[in-house]
Amino acid sequence: MRNQIEYEVTGAYALFTDPLTKIGGEKFSYQIPTYQALKGITESIYWKPTLIWYIDEVRVMNPIQTESKGIKPIEYSGGNTLAYYTYLRNVRYQVRAHFEFNPHRSDLEQDRNEHKHHNIAKRAVAAGGRRDIFLGTRECQGYVEACEFGSGEGHYDQVAELAFGTMVHGISYPDETGSSDMLTRLWRAKMEYGVIKFDRPEDCTMVRKTGSGSIKRFEPGNMESADDLYAELFGEEGG
Repeated sequence: MRNQIEYEVTGAYALFTDPLTKIGGEKFSYQIPTYQALKGITESIYWKPTLIWYIDEVRVMNPIQTESKGIKPIEYSGGNTLAYYTYLRNVRYQVRAHFEFNPHRSDLEQDRNEHKHHNIAKRAVAAGGRRDIFLGTRECQGYVEACEFGSGEGHYDQVAELAFGTMVHGISYPDETGSSDMLTRLWRAKMEYGVIKFDRPEDCTMVRKTGSGSIKRFEPGNMESADDLYAELFGEEGG
């Protein structure tokens, strides 16, 4: 596929929170990463508002293991409380993603250069990403490196099918939909021979409105300043 990147992300812990478990102050991780979490990791590797990243598939390399920890989160009213968070432990994923230009960003048409963005994205993958990588939450540090999707031996390579039921797919924001509605998407996740192929956001049938917002506009002068800053920091013209 055009404009595609492949990378491997690893971490000692991950927390892809099931929102149903947050009601009582606890957090329990999904067994697999959500589309939105992987999209966030990909955007931490390289992103500009000109682009929309699409996660094509993820390969689960290590066995799915959990570990619970006693946590003292800070309460908004002050002080601490006690809760148990259940994390995934020793995670490793191979990810395949591609970008498309955001059709709702007519103000950034001058920045639609596939060759430029694809090459910068590949260099960013090789460098381990432009920003810090987190596996679901801030306390779960992740590490990225380039890989060939499908290479190496995965723990679930011989498992024909494993279903995970209905889970959160992601959130559709106004910047990427052109609508003022913020939508939460659900889907039925399934893994086949260690690989989960994601539905595209617009193909998700279980969608609910959860908020509203507006599209952020960028002035040409601001974009030029950002490009100059990227060039200064990374030695790349037109960041």
